[in-house]
Amino acid sequence: METYDYIIIGAGSAGCVLANRLSENGIYSVCLLEAGPRDWHPMIHIPAGFMKLLDNKTFNWGYQTEPTPWTAGRSISVPRGKTLGGSSSINGNIYSRGHRNDYNEWAQRGNRGWGYADVLPYFKRCEEKIGEGDDRYRGRHGNLTVTNIDWAHPLCEAFIAGAVSQGIPRNPDYNGAGQEGVTYTQRTINRGRRVSSAGAFLHPAKKRPNLTIKTHAHATQLIMDGKRVTGVRYVKGGRGGKPTELGAAREVVLAGGVFNSPQLLQLSGIGNPEDLKRLGIAVNHAVTGVGYNLRDHFAPRFTARVKGIDTINQRAQGVGLVGEAAKWLFTRKGVLAQGATLVYAFWRSHPAIANSDLQLTFTPASYTMGRQAVLDRFPGMSVAAWQQRPESAGFTRAVSIDPFDNPLIQPNYLDHETDRRVLLAGMKTARNILHSAPMAAFFDGEEFPGDDVQTDDELMDAAKIRGTTTFHPMGTCRMGPETDSSSVVDDQLRVHGLTGLRVVDASIMPRMPSANLNAAVIMIADKASDMILGHAPLQAAELDL
Repeated sequence: METYDYIIIGAGSAGCVLANRLSENGIYSVCLLEAGPRDWHPMIHIPAGFMKLLDNKTFNWGYQTEPTPWTAGRSISVPRGKTLGGSSSINGNIYSRGHRNDYNEWAQRGNRGWGYADVLPYFKRCEEKIGEGDDRYRGRHGNLTVTNIDWAHPLCEAFIAGAVSQGIPRNPDYNGAGQEGVTYTQRTINRGRRVSSAGAFLHPAKKRPNLTIKTHAHATQLIMDGKRVTGVRYVKGGRGGKPTELGAAREVVLAGGVFNSPQLLQLSGIGNPEDLKRLGIAVNHAVTGVGYNLRDHFAPRFTARVKGIDTINQRAQGVGLVGEAAKWLFTRKGVLAQGATLVYAFWRSHPAIANSDLQLTFTPASYTMGRQAVLDRFPGMSVAAWQQRPESAGFTRAVSIDPFDNPLIQPNYLDHETDRRVLLAGMKTARNILHSAPMAAFFDGEEFPGDDVQTDDELMDAAKIRGTTTFHPMGTCRMGPETDSSSVVDDQLRVHGLTGLRVVDASIMPRMPSANLNAAVIMIADKASDMILGHAPLQAAELDL
């Protein structure tokens, strides 16, 4: 049996950071297992190429949710990256940390060392922010390059002005001192190319002699000796391949992601006894919270026709696409160098709300049936709105003892009344901005849901038939004190009651950050690396935090 000091399962956003940090000192041997291939596909490295990867089964796990009443009985596609870099190799390239109080709440729930003052130094250490920004909050020397948008479309300026006309202030940096307001998005794009976690952290480290990277290596079970995890079994090359065992002298670090991490725990006999018995799996260690507390952002997209100017719809299709492809090849600029959305607005569903609970996104493009995979043929623009901190909770679990069977995913979108109320306010805000005076020169009619949809019930029905994930699932191995029976890991990310095993990915989040999740996952992995290596935690500078 090959033996390493550390085995990392999953080369996604977290796994790539861990592989870099744990191998950096040259002392420890590290093995990184990834079920998918190398990140060789050109669409991974072209920012707008994410649209071509949402349905690509080679680089995407291709998961589907279970139908729910609030999705009109629809099953929704939930893309997850299956390659070096994981979802950071197929996502929309957005960098968003979340509100400071998100992390303060993590700490208030009994997770010591996870308040905003504790996590800010790790956000900074990971980041290389190019352009303006307050250095008290922003990093300048990290691995992950973060840039401002370098392509301004007149529709974006009109949308920002429209938001201001509705009382939403401009905010130059939603990742700085405060989140609330409207502004252009910040991206993990540098010189027209995607900056994935693999590109930022793994590739600079891959030639280290103490780091071994195994692709097409599907982890199937954790190896246990009593209450200690001592290694992992994996299969090379897919179902039917020969099982291989690896030993971990120090720790196994599970970084498979919000669906794969709980599935592997369950297949290893670690989880809710009732779930394991249902599958005929012997209970090696009871942890009732495994697979529960699943939350995700759910959003319908308002779309409108545009007049007087072309949009991404025209520039990225037909003859326009030929020109944009040439522009990207020779200058690394243009439409293909942009991410999924160009403008963000963080706002409140009601004036009495202390912190923003709404997020709106705008892009000068529109998509067939509101899903970011196929552009409409007409000039269009779209606005999505969602509840930042959803109360609706679902679950995921293995469906069989076959590790190659996709897990069951039930997010229970909009199950909680608060989510429906906040989303409704967001939809109304989105519509008000689209119909505002600054947008009038370009607005040529509402395509979806349409002017005939006006009442609250009609708007919610529209959300049911067109709403979709915004690709931010989290929480299925929730961090919390051992006295909390619904938690899975402690504040050092160790699985309760076991030694030699940690979980480090979006599944450990105890509460949804008001943000896209990639930035927070990278921060979590960087902080976890100090815990694993026994380093003292970084300290925040003197700030009014």
